[in-house]
Amino acid sequence: MGTSIGLEEVRQASARIRPLAHTTPVLSSRLFDAAAGVRTVFKCENFQRGGAFKVRGAANFVSLLDQEQRKRGVVAYSSGNHAQGVAIAAAEAGIPATIVMPKDAPKTKLEATRSYGPKIVFCDRLRESREEIAQSIARETGATILPPFDHPWVIAGQGTAALELLEEFRELDAIAVPLGGGGLLSGTLIVAKALRPQIRVFGVEPELANDWHQSLQAGKRIGIPPPETIADGLRTPMPGEIVFPIVRELVEGVLLVSEEEMKAAMRFLLTRMKTLAEPSGAAAAAAVLAKKLPADVRSVGVIVSGGNVDPGALSKILAEPAC
Repeated sequence: MGTSIGLEEVRQASARIRPLAHTTPVLSSRLFDAAAGVRTVFKCENFQRGGAFKVRGAANFVSLLDQEQRKRGVVAYSSGNHAQGVAIAAAEAGIPATIVMPKDAPKTKLEATRSYGPKIVFCDRLRESREEIAQSIARETGATILPPFDHPWVIAGQGTAALELLEEFRELDAIAVPLGGGGLLSGTLIVAKALRPQIRVFGVEPELANDWHQSLQAGKRIGIPPPETIADGLRTPMPGEIVFPIVRELVEGVLLVSEEEMKAAMRFLLTRMKTLAEPSGAAAAAAVLAKKLPADVRSVGVIVSGGNVDPGALSKILAEPAC
């Protein structure tokens, strides 16, 4: 696979990762529909291996490494969900993995990543560059960097979630996707526009981490300081080089959600639907629940991208009074 990514590459990725990644369920809720004013189905990647969609891209990437690359292993950088995805994919393939993680990564994500056996290197996300540390490790060891989003193999793997969703619900008006680095949104756009050209696809990012919103308005990639949003999986400070033109060409828009709106969506999903989503995973649901979609959208697929929330953080969110 080169740098070109289309529906066929996503279909091939789907076949490659089938032994490793789950086909996740699609749920619905009449209570959510009534509150949001739109028919909604949820692609529940919080039920995925590792608790998030990231294993899809990691598994596809690892499966495409040659024998020499497998011997030297992979190195990745992540606050948690990509770390788990890479750790799972590497463990299944029997190859070494090193993960660069911030010191303040959620404890549950750190412990889950560690359980799969990779070497973990810590960094200070406010003062150090995870990418630069990973590149230094790759130079020293010969390992292959497995990026969290900005690589064709990763994008194709992430697109398999949307492929499953649209194979089950082809007639949706729109899809809403949490937006951090852009790999999940890019893969979703490639699949959605190939299968249903008229479908409307929206990225959703926190107001406090609005690098995509700024970048699309400016027509070029804009970097922001390390964001302080509760959505740790959406803290990427700049869109990727490969994903940016894909999103710019195909997305209808980027919707912004507040911290309180993400918390409200988490509470609704858990208390009404018995579905646990982390703040990042609940971002797209938050946009729909807050009625930020265009009024003429009658049905929407929401990707719940992950469910790895720290118990302490979750208890605080649940204890807060609903606004």
